[in-house]
Amino acid sequence: MNAAEMRDMSAEALAEELVKLRREQFNLRMARATGQDMAVHEYRRVRKDIARIKTVMRESAAAKD
Repeated sequence: MNAAEMRDMSAEALAEELVKLRREQFNLRMARATGQDMAVHEYRRVRKDIARIKTVMRESAAAKD
């Protein structure tokens, strides 16, 4: 998902997506810790998506002030 799509989402939808991505990040971290095979690029994608969501949330909060 790119930043333009995220800017069209509501604050509640962004918060839900953030929770979903944090769960996915946790699951990927646990998979790596237990030695399961995993795609390393997925961990990077999740981290960047979390950063994008946080940026969009901060932009919308700054615009309200």
